[in-house]
Amino acid sequence: MVGFKATDIPPTTTVKFLGAGTAACIADLITFPLDTAKVRLQIQGESQGAVRVAASARYHGVLGTIMTMVRTEGPCSLYNGLVAGLQRQMSFASVRIGLYDSVKQFYTKGSESAGIGSRLLAGSTTGAMAVAVAQPTDVVKVRFQAQARAGGGRRYQSTVEAYKIIAREEGFRGLWKGTSPNIARNAIVNCAELVSYDLIKDALLKAHLMTDDLPCHFTSAFGAGFCTTVIASPVDVVKTRYMNSALGQYSSAGHCALTMLQKEGPRAFYKGFMPSFLRLGSWNVVMFVTYEQLKRALMAAHVSREAPI
Repeated sequence: MVGFKATDIPPTTTVKFLGAGTAACIADLITFPLDTAKVRLQIQGESQGAVRVAASARYHGVLGTIMTMVRTEGPCSLYNGLVAGLQRQMSFASVRIGLYDSVKQFYTKGSESAGIGSRLLAGSTTGAMAVAVAQPTDVVKVRFQAQARAGGGRRYQSTVEAYKIIAREEGFRGLWKGTSPNIARNAIVNCAELVSYDLIKDALLKAHLMTDDLPCHFTSAFGAGFCTTVIASPVDVVKTRYMNSALGQYSSAGHCALTMLQKEGPRAFYKGFMPSFLRLGSWNVVMFVTYEQLKRALMAAHVSREAPI
């Protein structure tokens, strides 16, 4: 490795795995209030749920939701479920993002050029794998974000308590509630997010419009965030509603979607679209930019450690 720069050496799977989890946690720390606002807007209109938003709280738009939450529940409410969110990202993003390149190479049998089919297949695979690992953390995160302090207090006081209460009252299956829609959502999200980032970045580099540095990463990530929001919003709303539902409220994710359509109409599937876009757009920018820099920093540290003194 003597004579090579960190950018010349492909990052190892371990570097990608650790870098993806760390970058996702940093992105979550910055964008979590937008995610909480999105959840509140998505569950608004439900007649019941495992955790219900205060009856007096009506949310209008991203800023309105954030301001209402700060006024009625305090600023800390914007970070309800942060611990579970970070647990989720460290296990979830490490798999779905960190293993994407390795799985893509597996499907292309090591070929340097990957077609869109191989990329979509790799994105679907790592997205589904990640759900299998991190589903309980997602359930707890959504429950925390949905609960309001106003009117009757909080049902869950800590992350550990939330895991225990859900397991005790709803059984082990309660922690895996919504796995099917979440697998569907994350297969779609992963394809939209990683494949669009991959394709936009490749197009910019091949057309020599940008070099492989910060502006290219920023542009690719922003485009990926928009594509992901448009494609994944309906599944995301169903997933959130179903995960927050009371025991027996919906018989399946399909029943949840049908109930939404009948009671609230097609527009219900795009509830919280703006906070979803703001969150996914900003999350993608922070995550991908951080991820690219972390990969280079970790490889630079690896190279310097192996270099002869």
